[in-house]
Amino acid sequence: MKVAILTASGIGSRIGQDIPKQFIHVENKPVIIYTLEKFQNHPEIDEICIVILKGWEQMVKAYAEQFGITKLKMITLGGKSGQESIYNGLRAVKKAHPNEDVTVLIHDGNRPLVSNDIISNALATYQQFGNAVAAIPTTEVVFVLENPQSTSSTEALNRDLLRRTQTPHVYHLDNILSLHEKALENGITDVAASCQLMQLFGEKSYFSLGSEKNLKITTVEDLDIFKALLKYTLDTIKFVHRK
Repeated sequence: MKVAILTASGIGSRIGQDIPKQFIHVENKPVIIYTLEKFQNHPEIDEICIVILKGWEQMVKAYAEQFGITKLKMITLGGKSGQESIYNGLRAVKKAHPNEDVTVLIHDGNRPLVSNDIISNALATYQQFGNAVAAIPTTEVVFVLENPQSTSSTEALNRDLLRRTQTPHVYHLDNILSLHEKALENGITDVAASCQLMQLFGEKSYFSLGSEKNLKITTVEDLDIFKALLKYTLDTIKFVHRK
């Protein structure tokens, strides 16, 4: 069984809106629905679990019914950190499927432009290597600061050796759940990405297909880019249909 876990429990403080960023409407549809639809429509995904802010559970259920998200089977609450929110999602899936062989795809709910190819390649990479992390090359020069307040630097990293991670991340449920529990036992409570937990415990991550379009909406600028890309996609579809 393959279950997508969508983390959507951020409050969106950096985007300057009165509602969480994942519920902002674009073209008469909330951002989170665009993300849900990608996993709803992928043939290899069996179920979806969403990790949500307290108080938004009924809203998610209503939107799922309105937009035909029939694979949404689990809704659980987020935690005080990204790590805790993912852990809550993993536990919800384990509770629902205690004795089954489950593959989980952990994905940011505010990455609505994830493609079928990205999801499929992540699953293929997982099948080959045992885990998968969507990633893209680093094209910009990256400098290292002496401290967070610095405004200058003399040290740059070799960008050819760098990868920017995205989501989805794909793991066997039991393996990644065990890693999260190990982290808690060691007092590690605020690591946002499971691939970083892998790194902290000396586990190798295998990179799968990513895309610059697979952006994470965290700022007003990100939202503007999403709107532009969505408009381009919708305009292209209309043009093809007219032909």
